[in-house]
Amino acid sequence: MYQTLLEGHSFVRWLVLVSLLYSIFTAYKGYSQKLPFTKKDNLLRHWTATIAHIQLLFGILVYVQSPIVKYFWRNYKEAVQNMDASFFGIIHITLMLIAIIFITIGSALAKRKLSDKEKFKTMLIWFSIALIIIFIAIPWPFSPLANRPYFR
Repeated sequence: MYQTLLEGHSFVRWLVLVSLLYSIFTAYKGYSQKLPFTKKDNLLRHWTATIAHIQLLFGILVYVQSPIVKYFWRNYKEAVQNMDASFFGIIHITLMLIAIIFITIGSALAKRKLSDKEKFKTMLIWFSIALIIIFIAIPWPFSPLANRPYFR
């Protein structure tokens, strides 16, 4: 079960990244060109947050099943010295939770803004901050914190 969850989590990350990048691009274009905030834009906002929340659920399930995380919490004093264990035990989940909070707040605020320009601006700011945090927290193959393959 753990391997399946991990593969699902690895796959959904690409959906999160693509939806965030597309949302940010759309928000930038809408804001800079003073476009109307259409039903399509609202659906994009909504589905970007939904995909991020699905990824959060996968992540929580992986976290509670992970042998690395279990080792980290059972052997905290030793494991905190190990960057790989520390990354997955505390850094990854903390940064990702913060990113999901930014996406959720940005989506909720954008939904409530009255002007189209403000909706785009809100999405652009909050989703961009979340994307930066996510880029830091993903264990890319080139990451100095912890590295994993692009695809499992």
